[in-house]
Amino acid sequence: MINIRHIGEFPPGAGLFCLVYNISRIRGVFMKELLEKIKFNQDGLVPAIVQDIDSNEVLMLAYMNEESLQKTLKTGKATFWSRSRQELWVKGESSGNYQLVREIKLDCDNDALLLLVEPAGPACHTGEKTCFYRDVTPGVSMVDKPDDIALEERKEDAPTEEELRKAGFLYSLYNLIADRKDNPVEGSYTNYLFAEGVDKICKKIGEEAAEVIIGAKNASRGEMVYEIGDLIYHLLVLLNLYEIPLKDIFTELEKRNK
Repeated sequence: MINIRHIGEFPPGAGLFCLVYNISRIRGVFMKELLEKIKFNQDGLVPAIVQDIDSNEVLMLAYMNEESLQKTLKTGKATFWSRSRQELWVKGESSGNYQLVREIKLDCDNDALLLLVEPAGPACHTGEKTCFYRDVTPGVSMVDKPDDIALEERKEDAPTEEELRKAGFLYSLYNLIADRKDNPVEGSYTNYLFAEGVDKICKKIGEEAAEVIIGAKNASRGEMVYEIGDLIYHLLVLLNLYEIPLKDIFTELEKRNK
């Protein structure tokens, strides 16, 4: 159940007043009233702060338009508007780290939303629980944070045993995707891609490639690592769709290593 709270009205002789809408009543006139209250910016967007309902930790900041807000209220899953891709995106749709919305609050100026959620996993694409993991308080170093770890010059060119083990994970992931293709699992994102076919898979590859470029332009190591991981996954799905063995890719790369 989702409650919509609008804070900012002060009845005579009363303290702070909260007007609570039950999700079952967010229909028709109630939805119209809610949307009319919100002051969307010139792009039709309103900032949405996401907070863990149990720990009160601030998880992330995103943007919503009317459509994403309505979808959030309908499904109970936090849905936002991607300014880079210019499309709706459900938080956790590809990673499984959904944010189940329990309450939405509208601030006193009607120009910002607060989503209280139950997160199913990390909020940040870097794998951190919150996007606000870097402390910029004067005197506090950010060196130990993932995005800011400098890449040390390698002393040896040969890969370590651990690196070789991790490289072998590509085969495990490829085989897992192949198994999903042969033995579909209900609710599997991989099976969803296979069902949609080559057009959907290629669309996702294009989107992830664009996200890699954005991460590179932002000079964000964490963002690039995350998005390249997404890109590789979708490429593996494409290979499986056409039954191209992963070893064929390695063989092709070896031919170029001259």
